[in-house]
Amino acid sequence: MNIVIIGTGNAATVLGKKFKEAGHHIVQVFGRDASAASKLAYQFDTESTNYWSVIRKNADFYLVAVSDDAIAEVAKHVHVPGKLVAHTAASVAKDVLKTMSHHYGVFYPLQSLRKDVDELPDIPVFIDASDEGARKKLEQLARSISREKVIVAGDKERLKLHVAAVIVSNFTNHLYKLADDYCKSEGLDFKQLLPLIEETVQRLKTISPSESQTGPAVRHDQPTIEQHLIILEKYPRLKKIYELMTESIQNNKMI
Repeated sequence: MNIVIIGTGNAATVLGKKFKEAGHHIVQVFGRDASAASKLAYQFDTESTNYWSVIRKNADFYLVAVSDDAIAEVAKHVHVPGKLVAHTAASVAKDVLKTMSHHYGVFYPLQSLRKDVDELPDIPVFIDASDEGARKKLEQLARSISREKVIVAGDKERLKLHVAAVIVSNFTNHLYKLADDYCKSEGLDFKQLLPLIEETVQRLKTISPSESQTGPAVRHDQPTIEQHLIILEKYPRLKKIYELMTESIQNNKMI
């Protein structure tokens, strides 16, 4: 496919690299920041623009990879009747693009994407579309860049999935950040915990999170918990989180 990428952030960069790697052609990059658009276009050996009126109208696919609150603005300015368009947001309905074209949808990569990484991650893609023809094209495009699953998911399902994604990725990473801060304060090396983190993730490939749970909370080891809380007295925010997580693990009930 000949592809126009609208956006210059993480999703635009990583998906653009994936598309190019799969043999597709990035024919243009649009970005409100002319410098960022030019820089990304250089990576794809293509042209860039920061003017709505100069966006090419002859591409096969238009990827709208911008922040959630900017998608409607793109739809207001870009009109490519008969062309395939899709945004990359989990929590935005596909119909926001209906003024751009009759063939529109969602191309949501369920992965934490960073444009500064050299090794491209495997990306499961969740798609949705306004019509069967658009769905088939989006599925074909997704399969060209993903060795993971390509799944059709409607607006409500994607939003629910995004909640779970925030918990397992963003919230978990914040816990890593808090643990890193704690380690620095106590003269410890956070990297000594990496084998434990990796082992915890590996277990989830074969058993459920419930079966994988270990630690003093699940054992109801109150003496150890009390010792931990004493240590955490000088870290009140972390202590509060520790107590909340301990209580949640010990209740072990459906939320």
